[in-house]
Amino acid sequence: MSTHRKKNFKKVTTNSLQEMKRLGEKISMLTAYDFTLAKIIDESGIDVILVGDSASNVMAGHETTLPITLDQMIYHASSVIRAVDRSLVVVDLPFGSYQGNSKEALSSAIRIMKESGGHAVKLEGGEEIIESIRRILTAGIPVMGHLGLTPQSIYKFGTYTVRAREEEEAEKLREDAKLLEEAGCFAIVLEKVPAKLAEEVAQSLTIPVIGIGAGAGVDGQVLVLHDMLGLNQEFSPRFLRRYLNLFEDIQGAVQTYVRDVKNKDFPNDQESY
Repeated sequence: MSTHRKKNFKKVTTNSLQEMKRLGEKISMLTAYDFTLAKIIDESGIDVILVGDSASNVMAGHETTLPITLDQMIYHASSVIRAVDRSLVVVDLPFGSYQGNSKEALSSAIRIMKESGGHAVKLEGGEEIIESIRRILTAGIPVMGHLGLTPQSIYKFGTYTVRAREEEEAEKLREDAKLLEEAGCFAIVLEKVPAKLAEEVAQSLTIPVIGIGAGAGVDGQVLVLHDMLGLNQEFSPRFLRRYLNLFEDIQGAVQTYVRDVKNKDFPNDQESY
C-alpha cells in the first residue's frame, strides 16, 4: 500500500473513503453535535463528522446513549449539516429506532436523511440487525456499520471493557464484518477491540474500517470531540489522546470574567458606548 499518494478531496463522499483506503491514506473522523464546533472541524480538514448518539452523554448528561430520541438526533444533525462544506456527515440511528423491525429502521433512516440533510446513517450490530441494514440500503441510503463494543447494548454487556478477546466472540466479529460488507455497508467502526484482531478485519475487507480504541492497523480513527478537546475530565480511557485541556482553559476564563465583573473592572470605558 502506498502511503505517499494523498488525493485532495473537495467533498468527501462514501466513494472518497473507499479510495482513501485503496491509496493507503488514513481517514480522520470526529463527532460533532452543533453548528459552531462542526464549522470549526469541517474547516480544519476532517474527513468524516459523526453526529453520534454520544450526544446523549456529552450534550444531555445521560449516563448511557439509550435515552436520546430520533427527534433529538435530527435536531443535532441539522445543526451540524448547516455548518459543513467538505466533510461526510454520518448520523447515528438511536437506540430503539431500528432494532428488531426493519420497516421502522427504514422510516427512521428516511426521516434522518429528509429532515436533517445528513449523508449517511450508522447502526450498531451485525447479523442480528442485517435485515434492517439491507432494507435501508435498498432505499439508497448509505450505511456505516459498528461492531465491537456497541454502547447501545451496554446493559447486555454489563461493562464497557474491551470486546472480542475470546476466540468465539472474535470469530463472530470477523463474520459480522464480512456480512456488513456483503450487505453493502460503505464502512465499519470498530470500537474497543484488540489491535491485532482489528488489523486483521481491516485487511480482510475492501471497505474502510475506522477504529476507536482498536489500534493503528485500521483504515482511520474516530474520537469524541469533547473528549479529545479535554472539555470533560471524568472520561479517561486508554485510547483517548487529549489534544487540549479546554476544561481548565474555559474554567479559568469564566473565573476571570466573574472576578472582573465583581471588581467593576468589566466593562471599562473602551467597552462602553
